[in-house]
Amino acid sequence: MRIISGTARGTRLKTPEGQNTRPTADRVKEAMFSILQFDLPGAVVLDLFGGTGQLGIEAVSRGAKQAVFVDHNEQSCKLIRENLRLAKMEKEGRVVRSDYLAFLKNTKEKFDIILLDPPYAEVFLENALKLITEIDILQTNGIIVAECPFGKALPAEFSGYTRSKDYKYGNTVLTIYRKDTVGEAQV
Repeated sequence: MRIISGTARGTRLKTPEGQNTRPTADRVKEAMFSILQFDLPGAVVLDLFGGTGQLGIEAVSRGAKQAVFVDHNEQSCKLIRENLRLAKMEKEGRVVRSDYLAFLKNTKEKFDIILLDPPYAEVFLENALKLITEIDILQTNGIIVAECPFGKALPAEFSGYTRSKDYKYGNTVLTIYRKDTVGEAQV
């Protein structure tokens, strides 16, 4: 697993032993960041299911100002810190050990981009999307990128959010939601 582009391009990241983490494939990651390329410069990014930290680190490498990584597993948090060190991004990354729902319910921060890549077999994605769209942590015109397996149906709409195109890569789908400008829906 490596950083594909930007200031940390080519940096090899550490991965956990075993099958507890499913890193995003390079071609899916490349597609995700091609979609986000114009929204990344100066952005504050939330990598809600941090895992190895590869998505948030890729975002910072490509111009995001800061990334906040949330994971409930202490080993994952240590791995994210180590990968931030390898990428020389300790100052741009903050790691929070927390359950994703507890973090969302208690944070007072605002984010420009939220990356959601939870374990596929769980209902974490649906729960996170529902809560994020009910609370005010995404900036106006902010983006949620949800990664899920092909065939998993995500809601077509949330009040105040516009769902744009789905992007399919093999057995993986990226779904993009954008927070609407106050008082008007995006087209």
